[in-house]
Amino acid sequence: MADKSVVEGGESVKVPISPSIPSGNDNVWVDVSFLLRLACDDLRNDELICGGNFDLFAAMSALEIMDPKMDSGIVSTYYSVDEAIDNGAAPVPLSFDRKTDIQRVIDIMDHLLACEATWHKGGSLAQTVFSCIYLVKPDRMSTHALLHSFCRVVRMTCNALLSAVSDARANEEEDLFIMAYGLPLKVDGDEKCLSILHAVEETVSRQLKACKAPLSRKRVVEDVEPLQTNFELEEGFCKAVLCRLRFLHFYHVLTCMRRHQGKGLELAKKHIQSCVAELDSMLKSEEFLRHACASGALEGGIEDNTTASGCQPIGFDSTLNSRSATPTPPRAINLLSWKKAVNYFQKLLHDLEIVCSYSFDPVLEDVLRLVVDFQKFQPDLVSRAYIQLLLVQDGKLYGRESMFAVVCKAALLPEGAKSHDVQNNETIAQLGQLLIRLLELAFRKDFGDITSTSVDQNACLKISKHILIWVEEQTYWIALRFLILGFELELYSTNEYCMVYWYIYVILIKLAEKTHHKMMLSNDSGRRKSKKKRDFVKDLGKDYQVPSAVLLLQCYIYVAEGLMMMLASLRNENRILCLGPFNSEQERFMQLFELLQKACLPDHAPYFTFRETISNARFSTLSMYNCFKDAQKIAKELRGNFANDPDRLAELRRIEQVTEHNSVALNLICQLGTLEPSLKISFEFIHHPHFAVAAVKRS
Repeated sequence: MADKSVVEGGESVKVPISPSIPSGNDNVWVDVSFLLRLACDDLRNDELICGGNFDLFAAMSALEIMDPKMDSGIVSTYYSVDEAIDNGAAPVPLSFDRKTDIQRVIDIMDHLLACEATWHKGGSLAQTVFSCIYLVKPDRMSTHALLHSFCRVVRMTCNALLSAVSDARANEEEDLFIMAYGLPLKVDGDEKCLSILHAVEETVSRQLKACKAPLSRKRVVEDVEPLQTNFELEEGFCKAVLCRLRFLHFYHVLTCMRRHQGKGLELAKKHIQSCVAELDSMLKSEEFLRHACASGALEGGIEDNTTASGCQPIGFDSTLNSRSATPTPPRAINLLSWKKAVNYFQKLLHDLEIVCSYSFDPVLEDVLRLVVDFQKFQPDLVSRAYIQLLLVQDGKLYGRESMFAVVCKAALLPEGAKSHDVQNNETIAQLGQLLIRLLELAFRKDFGDITSTSVDQNACLKISKHILIWVEEQTYWIALRFLILGFELELYSTNEYCMVYWYIYVILIKLAEKTHHKMMLSNDSGRRKSKKKRDFVKDLGKDYQVPSAVLLLQCYIYVAEGLMMMLASLRNENRILCLGPFNSEQERFMQLFELLQKACLPDHAPYFTFRETISNARFSTLSMYNCFKDAQKIAKELRGNFANDPDRLAELRRIEQVTEHNSVALNLICQLGTLEPSLKISFEFIHHPHFAVAAVKRS
């Protein structure tokens, strides 16, 4: 039996080749069972093998096969909508029994809610909301005021959402959300649907009041017809229908949030609170509907049903638009259950309420913090789109401040700079567009070519210098955010923490340098204006106090350095954090930081610099210089500086906890020695989302 060398992840592995398997001139069949066993032993859940010619993008593309969102298979029931109608899939009337009729209407409402939530989560519009025949053929139920008005508002809501996500460009490249497939999102008469819905809502409300009235006060109201024939069930059905109708005020939330300069946010909050209350009422109606419709409920788990009653809704077929849904042959997709759909809308309304509650002050630092804080709620596509639409309107921040004015304020330029002719320069105009898209990386290399038509060339150069320093500072902020986002998304494995903290460490150093430089320029400009030249020269001799923002960055630098050196020492002395057989360390370095390396952020930070930095790390040297103690000292000193900033105070407390626990762990490791076989060291994120804490235990 011959051997074949197989290169995997930079390592050569001898794999036996079975002589019984024939091979041609251009290919060799190799038994890879050995490699697969190694992969099973080395990989944890959700991890992928990455190689030089098979990166993360290629791996994710490969996984699209059999993904119901990207590869929808081939299942088809009807050739066309008309054929489905001819086969009785959408009967008119819904039922000849009035009790059954209202039950079916509620089931259609619930199933449409599940369809809409599934569409929001990535399903196609054609296979979710517009799988409803009554929605595709709006005139079919024109005589049924309740269902007809409901379907019209649902269609208008879908149109508003699709428009918002499309305008915000918040969807991913492969996202199906903004694809309309030529479906009837706009139908003549839809603009009147809200008034029709209001009339239907008033009718049901009057019937509910009649149900609640004492028997002695009951009167027959000729113009209010009961929803069904069983008087004992009438109140429950009225409540169930009413809360579902009132939840459609979600459409008002969407329209109010699109008003210019956030003028409709207060009204949107009121509608949000109303919608949340109606969702609670819908959940409360579940028990009644299950009892009232027990005879028609499906067998199986309650959690999988797409209706509160547990009954199968009529008038739906997910393969209805199969020939227009996707370029691949369609497969019936799995819808969210009704309960999961309600939970989704509760979360969506919570996120939208947070957006409406922000104080939209056009200060760039606050805006960036707002975006970062909002991401912590893990918002879905719709809420992300609406916050983007509020942030940038007509090329201005919140529709009020021009991007140049925002840059001037962020770069600490004097007030007069806003009206300077430098803002008409093409590069400055491009900066505004780059700021809108948060792509300042592309700006730095072109800034040196700036020219000005202004007579005051000196003033132009000063403004340009301020803006250039600010752009560099923002670039490193973005790079830092890019790195720490990997912890939030759980993209890093433990054996990669060392190189990640090294990269964070070098980025933080550059960020602190740029931030300090910007503040010094601003302070110098202020002193020059307020003091005579002689006094200004004297003032330069005084000790310069480091700004609190820079000290906080220095605190982060010490924490990142301490973690980097601790992890490097563990690997150098004990090989606790060793790599697997599939990728070399250099390959992993490039896979993690390829974008930053291409952008030269920072300059001269290749893999070999990282290796040189950590090669001599030992616990004997770490014990003499404890970075965690330095970080802890700065954090305690900064408490008074951020007394009026609760978020910063909370962050300082988290940093103190990280540094305290890591100092103790470092001392313990140095005392016990890393060669002790019973010593187990792990890293946990129990105090801070980005800075780990070492846990030292005996097995």
